[in-house]
Amino acid sequence: MAVRKLRVHIESTRKKDRLFHVTRAHWDAACRRHPALARRLDVTLSWDGDALDAALPDVDVLIGVPAVRDNLKTRAPKLRWVHSPSAGVDGVLPLSWLPRGVVFTNNSGAHGVKAEQYMSMAYHLINTRMAAMIANQQRKRWESLFSPSIIGKTAVVIGLGDLGEAAARAAKKAGLKVIGVRRSAQKNCHADRVVSYKQLDRVLPQADFVAVAVPLTPETRGMIGKKQLDLLKPTAGVINIGRGPVVDNAALAAKLRRGQLGGAVLDVVDTEPLPANSPLWTTPNLILTPHVSCDDGEHYVDITLDLWFANLARFVTGKTLQHRINPKLGY
Repeated sequence: MAVRKLRVHIESTRKKDRLFHVTRAHWDAACRRHPALARRLDVTLSWDGDALDAALPDVDVLIGVPAVRDNLKTRAPKLRWVHSPSAGVDGVLPLSWLPRGVVFTNNSGAHGVKAEQYMSMAYHLINTRMAAMIANQQRKRWESLFSPSIIGKTAVVIGLGDLGEAAARAAKKAGLKVIGVRRSAQKNCHADRVVSYKQLDRVLPQADFVAVAVPLTPETRGMIGKKQLDLLKPTAGVINIGRGPVVDNAALAAKLRRGQLGGAVLDVVDTEPLPANSPLWTTPNLILTPHVSCDDGEHYVDITLDLWFANLARFVTGKTLQHRINPKLGY
């Protein structure tokens, strides 16, 4: 008797960058890398819900979070697992739409290599005063802006998940001391010391760099506000690769304009795309990148599918899935 194959549906969104589009070619290549598991699957792909309703009645696993999530329990009675191809899931919270008993996982683990490379760049950009030198170049102004060695300085890394560990690794490779900040003070092999969120204000005055790498949750929204920024040394730099609303960007820009911080690198902001009239565009000693710090520009989908197949091996053997989202914590 033939064994029923696992029904998997992959949902992509055209409005997202092509970097995130799961095509049939991507899927076929992943199946060649994981042939034994692939033979157990019956897979369909669609765009923007084109074939979603037809697939849902029999689907066991969804890759991609549907835009319309109402009544999933009725529409997808066999659904057991939803995987988001993004690490940040604040856009689909709260998880009241998720049927009871269905596991929700994110793409944690897909970003660490690229994030580490970006953070290495960001630490050095701030330390070498590169934003000021680029501004001088645009004004055709020759000014010798000297900078100290980065070795021995301190990075306070807020969040020690995939991105935070990447920030910590980059810091250690640059010769920095690392103070990690997380919900609990559990030790981490990439940090010299770890404190809890409650102790954040105590360690901020020690920071030469503050690396923000936490997801956006009710607990982290506004975590780095004016009060926290005022605790920093006037030479300190701020780097945000987590989520824009974790940092009070208006307060950050005000301090940069007054020369009360050494610099900042923001890969995420409150509103994306950043409006043309935002004062962040012209804030001195600030470098903006358009939410590109952590995604591999050539292999993001390949990395995503390999991580998913690794979790699939656990799924088919009844093991607990990795990267499960806790509905109460939001990550």
